[in-house]
Amino acid sequence: MQMRPEQLAAHLQKSVAPLYFLHGDEPLLVIEAGDAIRAAAKRQGFIEREVMVVSANFRWEDLFAATENLSLFGDRKMIDLRVPTGKLGRDGGEALQRYAARVNPDISTLITFPEMDWKQQKSAWFVALSSAAVTLECNAPPLSRLPNWIAERLSRQQQTAPRAALEFITAHVEGNLLAAHQEIQKLALIYPTGEISLAQIEAAVLNVARYDTGDLRDAVKAKDVARAARTLEGLKAEGAPTPLVLWTLANEARNLAARAALLHAAKIDRMVKGIANGDVWDEFLQLALRLARH
Repeated sequence: MQMRPEQLAAHLQKSVAPLYFLHGDEPLLVIEAGDAIRAAAKRQGFIEREVMVVSANFRWEDLFAATENLSLFGDRKMIDLRVPTGKLGRDGGEALQRYAARVNPDISTLITFPEMDWKQQKSAWFVALSSAAVTLECNAPPLSRLPNWIAERLSRQQQTAPRAALEFITAHVEGNLLAAHQEIQKLALIYPTGEISLAQIEAAVLNVARYDTGDLRDAVKAKDVARAARTLEGLKAEGAPTPLVLWTLANEARNLAARAALLHAAKIDRMVKGIANGDVWDEFLQLALRLARH
């Protein structure tokens, strides 16, 4: 059964399933979901917990053996299987298919993976596990939904903020959901419950955004001039390789068939190679703005 992360709390108030499967690109959400499942399992009598981490030398028969080693005192058990690399090895896929077919009401198993690529999601073991388990894909919200995500997190600590303040936080934590979580928690420590003003948030929130060239491409495509400029500032501060930034902008210029922009990219290429003078990052900004306004 597929379930959205925001549905998990209501589900866990009713019961604990015999099998959970967590995966996604956002570690914070995966960790939070796992913590919630483990806490609910403990409350509902799954006292014993066995943690197993899949590595290169992992013995899959140990997973099945763990289901046989139940407490002499009748306590129910949780098996916490973690696959931090996402790699199962030669026998792992077949083992997970067999495991998914076995359901024991005295055992609740939590299986955690990182982000799954499309090939993994088409595999027989993934399909079998997703069908048998309560499955949560814990991905970071897209930029357009991040202000609402922040507002929901603030509401958990009985705080609210105007839209401008939510967008200010978004701009300063873009691409770094863990930092967003930490900043939101900090607001609970600094300010009382109720509405927090834009000025208060500006005074409290640090610039902890992380950027990559994909963010720059998205900003240019969206014709978001402010975001393009902000992303370039972030890339420069993080020491992003200038050839990679140039490739991203030049590729977008080719997609747009923008001849003047391609000539501009060629000029920057000479600067990157040290055969022409100029401020490369200033030229990146000028080219990004040209493309965003094309």
